[in-house]
Amino acid sequence: MLEFGFVFVPLFAILFAISDYSLAIFMRATFQHAVREGVRYAVTYQTMSGMCQDASIRQVVKNSSAGFLNNTHDSLIKVTYHPPSNLSQTVTGVGSNAAGNIVEVSVENYSHNWIAPLIRSSTPLSITVTAADRTESLPGTATPPCR
Repeated sequence: MLEFGFVFVPLFAILFAISDYSLAIFMRATFQHAVREGVRYAVTYQTMSGMCQDASIRQVVKNSSAGFLNNTHDSLIKVTYHPPSNLSQTVTGVGSNAAGNIVEVSVENYSHNWIAPLIRSSTPLSITVTAADRTESLPGTATPPCR
Protein backbone atom coordinates (compact mmCIF):
# COMPACT_ATOMS: atom_id res chain seq x y z
CA MET A 1 0.00 0.00 0.00
CA LEU A 2 2.81 2.41 0.88
CA GLU A 3 4.71 1.67 -2.33
CA PHE A 4 1.52 2.25 -4.31
CA GLY A 5 1.19 5.71 -2.71
CA PHE A 6 4.81 6.57 -3.51
CA VAL A 7 4.26 5.69 -7.18
CA PHE A 8 0.65 6.84 -7.61
CA VAL A 9 0.99 10.49 -6.48
CA PRO A 10 4.02 11.45 -8.64
CA LEU A 11 2.67 9.49 -11.60
CA PHE A 12 -0.63 11.37 -11.60
CA ALA A 13 1.13 14.69 -10.98
CA ILE A 14 3.20 14.07 -14.12
CA LEU A 15 0.13 13.00 -16.11
CA PHE A 16 -1.82 16.11 -15.06
CA ALA A 17 1.17 18.34 -15.87
CA ILE A 18 1.53 16.80 -19.35
CA SER A 19 -2.17 17.21 -20.12
CA ASP A 20 -2.21 20.76 -18.68
CA TYR A 21 0.76 21.97 -20.73
CA SER A 22 -0.53 20.18 -23.83
CA LEU A 23 -3.88 21.95 -23.53
CA ALA A 24 -2.17 25.35 -23.15
CA ILE A 25 -0.02 24.72 -26.25
CA PHE A 26 -3.08 23.52 -28.19
CA MET A 27 -5.06 26.64 -27.18
CA ARG A 28 -2.28 28.99 -28.29
CA ALA A 29 -1.96 27.21 -31.65
CA THR A 30 -5.74 27.29 -32.10
CA PHE A 31 -5.89 31.03 -31.34
CA GLN A 32 -3.00 31.69 -33.74
CA HIS A 33 -4.91 29.84 -36.46
CA ALA A 34 -8.10 31.76 -35.62
CA VAL A 35 -6.49 35.21 -35.91
CA ARG A 36 -4.82 34.21 -39.20
CA GLU A 37 -8.24 33.22 -40.52
CA GLY A 38 -9.58 36.59 -39.34
CA VAL A 39 -6.83 38.44 -41.20
CA ARG A 40 -7.43 36.40 -44.36
CA TYR A 41 -11.09 37.29 -44.13
CA ALA A 42 -10.30 40.98 -43.49
CA VAL A 43 -7.94 41.57 -46.42
CA THR A 44 -10.65 40.59 -48.92
CA TYR A 45 -13.27 42.99 -47.46
CA GLN A 46 -15.84 40.26 -46.88
CA THR A 47 -18.71 40.81 -44.47
CA MET A 48 -21.36 38.54 -43.03
CA SER A 49 -24.99 39.32 -43.58
CA GLY A 50 -26.12 42.21 -41.39
CA MET A 51 -22.63 42.86 -39.94
CA CYS A 52 -19.95 45.43 -40.60
CA GLN A 53 -16.39 44.33 -41.29
CA ASP A 54 -14.99 44.35 -37.73
CA ALA A 55 -17.93 42.37 -36.35
CA SER A 56 -17.58 39.88 -39.21
CA ILE A 57 -13.86 39.47 -38.50
CA ARG A 58 -14.55 38.85 -34.81
CA GLN A 59 -17.14 36.23 -35.74
CA VAL A 60 -14.66 34.46 -38.06
CA VAL A 61 -12.10 34.40 -35.23
CA LYS A 62 -14.68 32.95 -32.84
CA ASN A 63 -15.79 30.36 -35.42
CA SER A 64 -12.17 29.28 -35.94
CA SER A 65 -11.28 29.03 -32.25
CA ALA A 66 -12.60 25.48 -31.63
CA GLY A 67 -15.11 26.80 -29.10
CA PHE A 68 -12.55 28.40 -26.75
CA LEU A 69 -13.79 31.90 -27.65
CA ASN A 70 -17.48 32.68 -27.31
CA ASN A 71 -19.64 35.80 -26.99
CA THR A 72 -18.24 36.57 -23.53
CA HIS A 73 -14.76 36.96 -25.06
CA ASP A 74 -15.64 39.67 -27.63
CA SER A 75 -13.57 42.26 -25.76
CA LEU A 76 -10.44 40.09 -26.13
CA ILE A 77 -10.59 40.10 -29.95
CA LYS A 78 -9.03 43.30 -31.30
CA VAL A 79 -9.12 44.55 -34.90
CA THR A 80 -6.88 47.54 -35.64
CA TYR A 81 -5.69 49.25 -38.81
CA HIS A 82 -2.31 50.88 -39.40
CA PRO A 83 -0.99 52.98 -42.28
CA PRO A 84 1.80 51.14 -44.13
CA SER A 85 4.20 54.04 -43.61
CA ASN A 86 3.98 54.01 -39.78
CA LEU A 87 3.01 50.73 -38.11
CA SER A 88 3.07 52.25 -34.63
CA GLN A 89 0.21 54.59 -35.59
CA THR A 90 -3.39 53.37 -35.45
CA VAL A 91 -5.96 54.58 -37.97
CA THR A 92 -9.54 54.94 -36.72
CA GLY A 93 -12.87 56.01 -38.09
CA VAL A 94 -14.45 55.78 -41.52
CA GLY A 95 -12.04 54.66 -44.21
CA SER A 96 -9.49 53.24 -41.79
CA ASN A 97 -9.92 49.90 -43.57
CA ALA A 98 -8.96 51.48 -46.91
CA ALA A 99 -6.93 49.55 -49.45
CA GLY A 100 -3.26 49.30 -48.63
CA ASN A 101 -3.62 49.72 -44.87
CA ILE A 102 -2.35 47.00 -42.55
CA VAL A 103 -5.04 45.10 -40.65
CA GLU A 104 -4.02 43.52 -37.35
CA VAL A 105 -6.23 40.94 -35.64
CA SER A 106 -5.36 39.74 -32.16
CA VAL A 107 -6.65 37.84 -29.18
CA GLU A 108 -5.22 39.58 -26.13
CA ASN A 109 -4.94 38.37 -22.54
CA TYR A 110 -7.06 35.21 -22.75
CA SER A 111 -6.93 33.76 -19.25
CA HIS A 112 -6.47 29.98 -18.96
CA ASN A 113 -6.76 28.45 -15.51
CA TRP A 114 -4.61 25.39 -14.93
CA ILE A 115 -6.50 22.13 -14.48
CA ALA A 116 -4.30 20.97 -11.62
CA PRO A 117 -1.94 23.64 -10.25
CA LEU A 118 0.13 21.10 -8.34
CA ILE A 119 3.70 22.35 -8.61
CA ARG A 120 2.95 25.49 -10.61
CA SER A 121 1.52 28.76 -9.46
CA SER A 122 -2.26 28.96 -9.38
CA THR A 123 -1.97 32.21 -11.37
CA PRO A 124 -3.82 31.83 -14.69
CA LEU A 125 -1.83 31.66 -17.91
CA SER A 126 -2.35 34.69 -20.15
CA ILE A 127 -2.40 33.93 -23.90
CA THR A 128 -1.92 36.65 -26.53
CA VAL A 129 -1.62 36.03 -30.29
CA THR A 130 -1.49 38.44 -33.24
CA ALA A 131 -1.58 38.28 -37.03
CA ALA A 132 -1.40 41.10 -39.59
CA ASP A 133 -1.49 41.62 -43.36
CA ARG A 134 -1.95 44.36 -45.94
CA THR A 135 -5.48 44.88 -47.27
CA GLU A 136 -6.05 44.29 -50.97
CA SER A 137 -6.98 47.03 -53.37
CA LEU A 138 -10.64 47.35 -54.22
CA PRO A 139 -11.83 47.00 -57.81
CA GLY A 140 -12.63 50.24 -59.64
CA THR A 141 -14.19 52.92 -57.48
CA ALA A 142 -15.59 50.58 -54.83
CA THR A 143 -15.51 51.79 -51.23
CA PRO A 144 -14.58 49.64 -48.22
CA PRO A 145 -17.45 48.23 -46.13
CA CYS A 146 -18.46 49.81 -42.82
CA ARG A 147 -16.24 49.03 -39.86
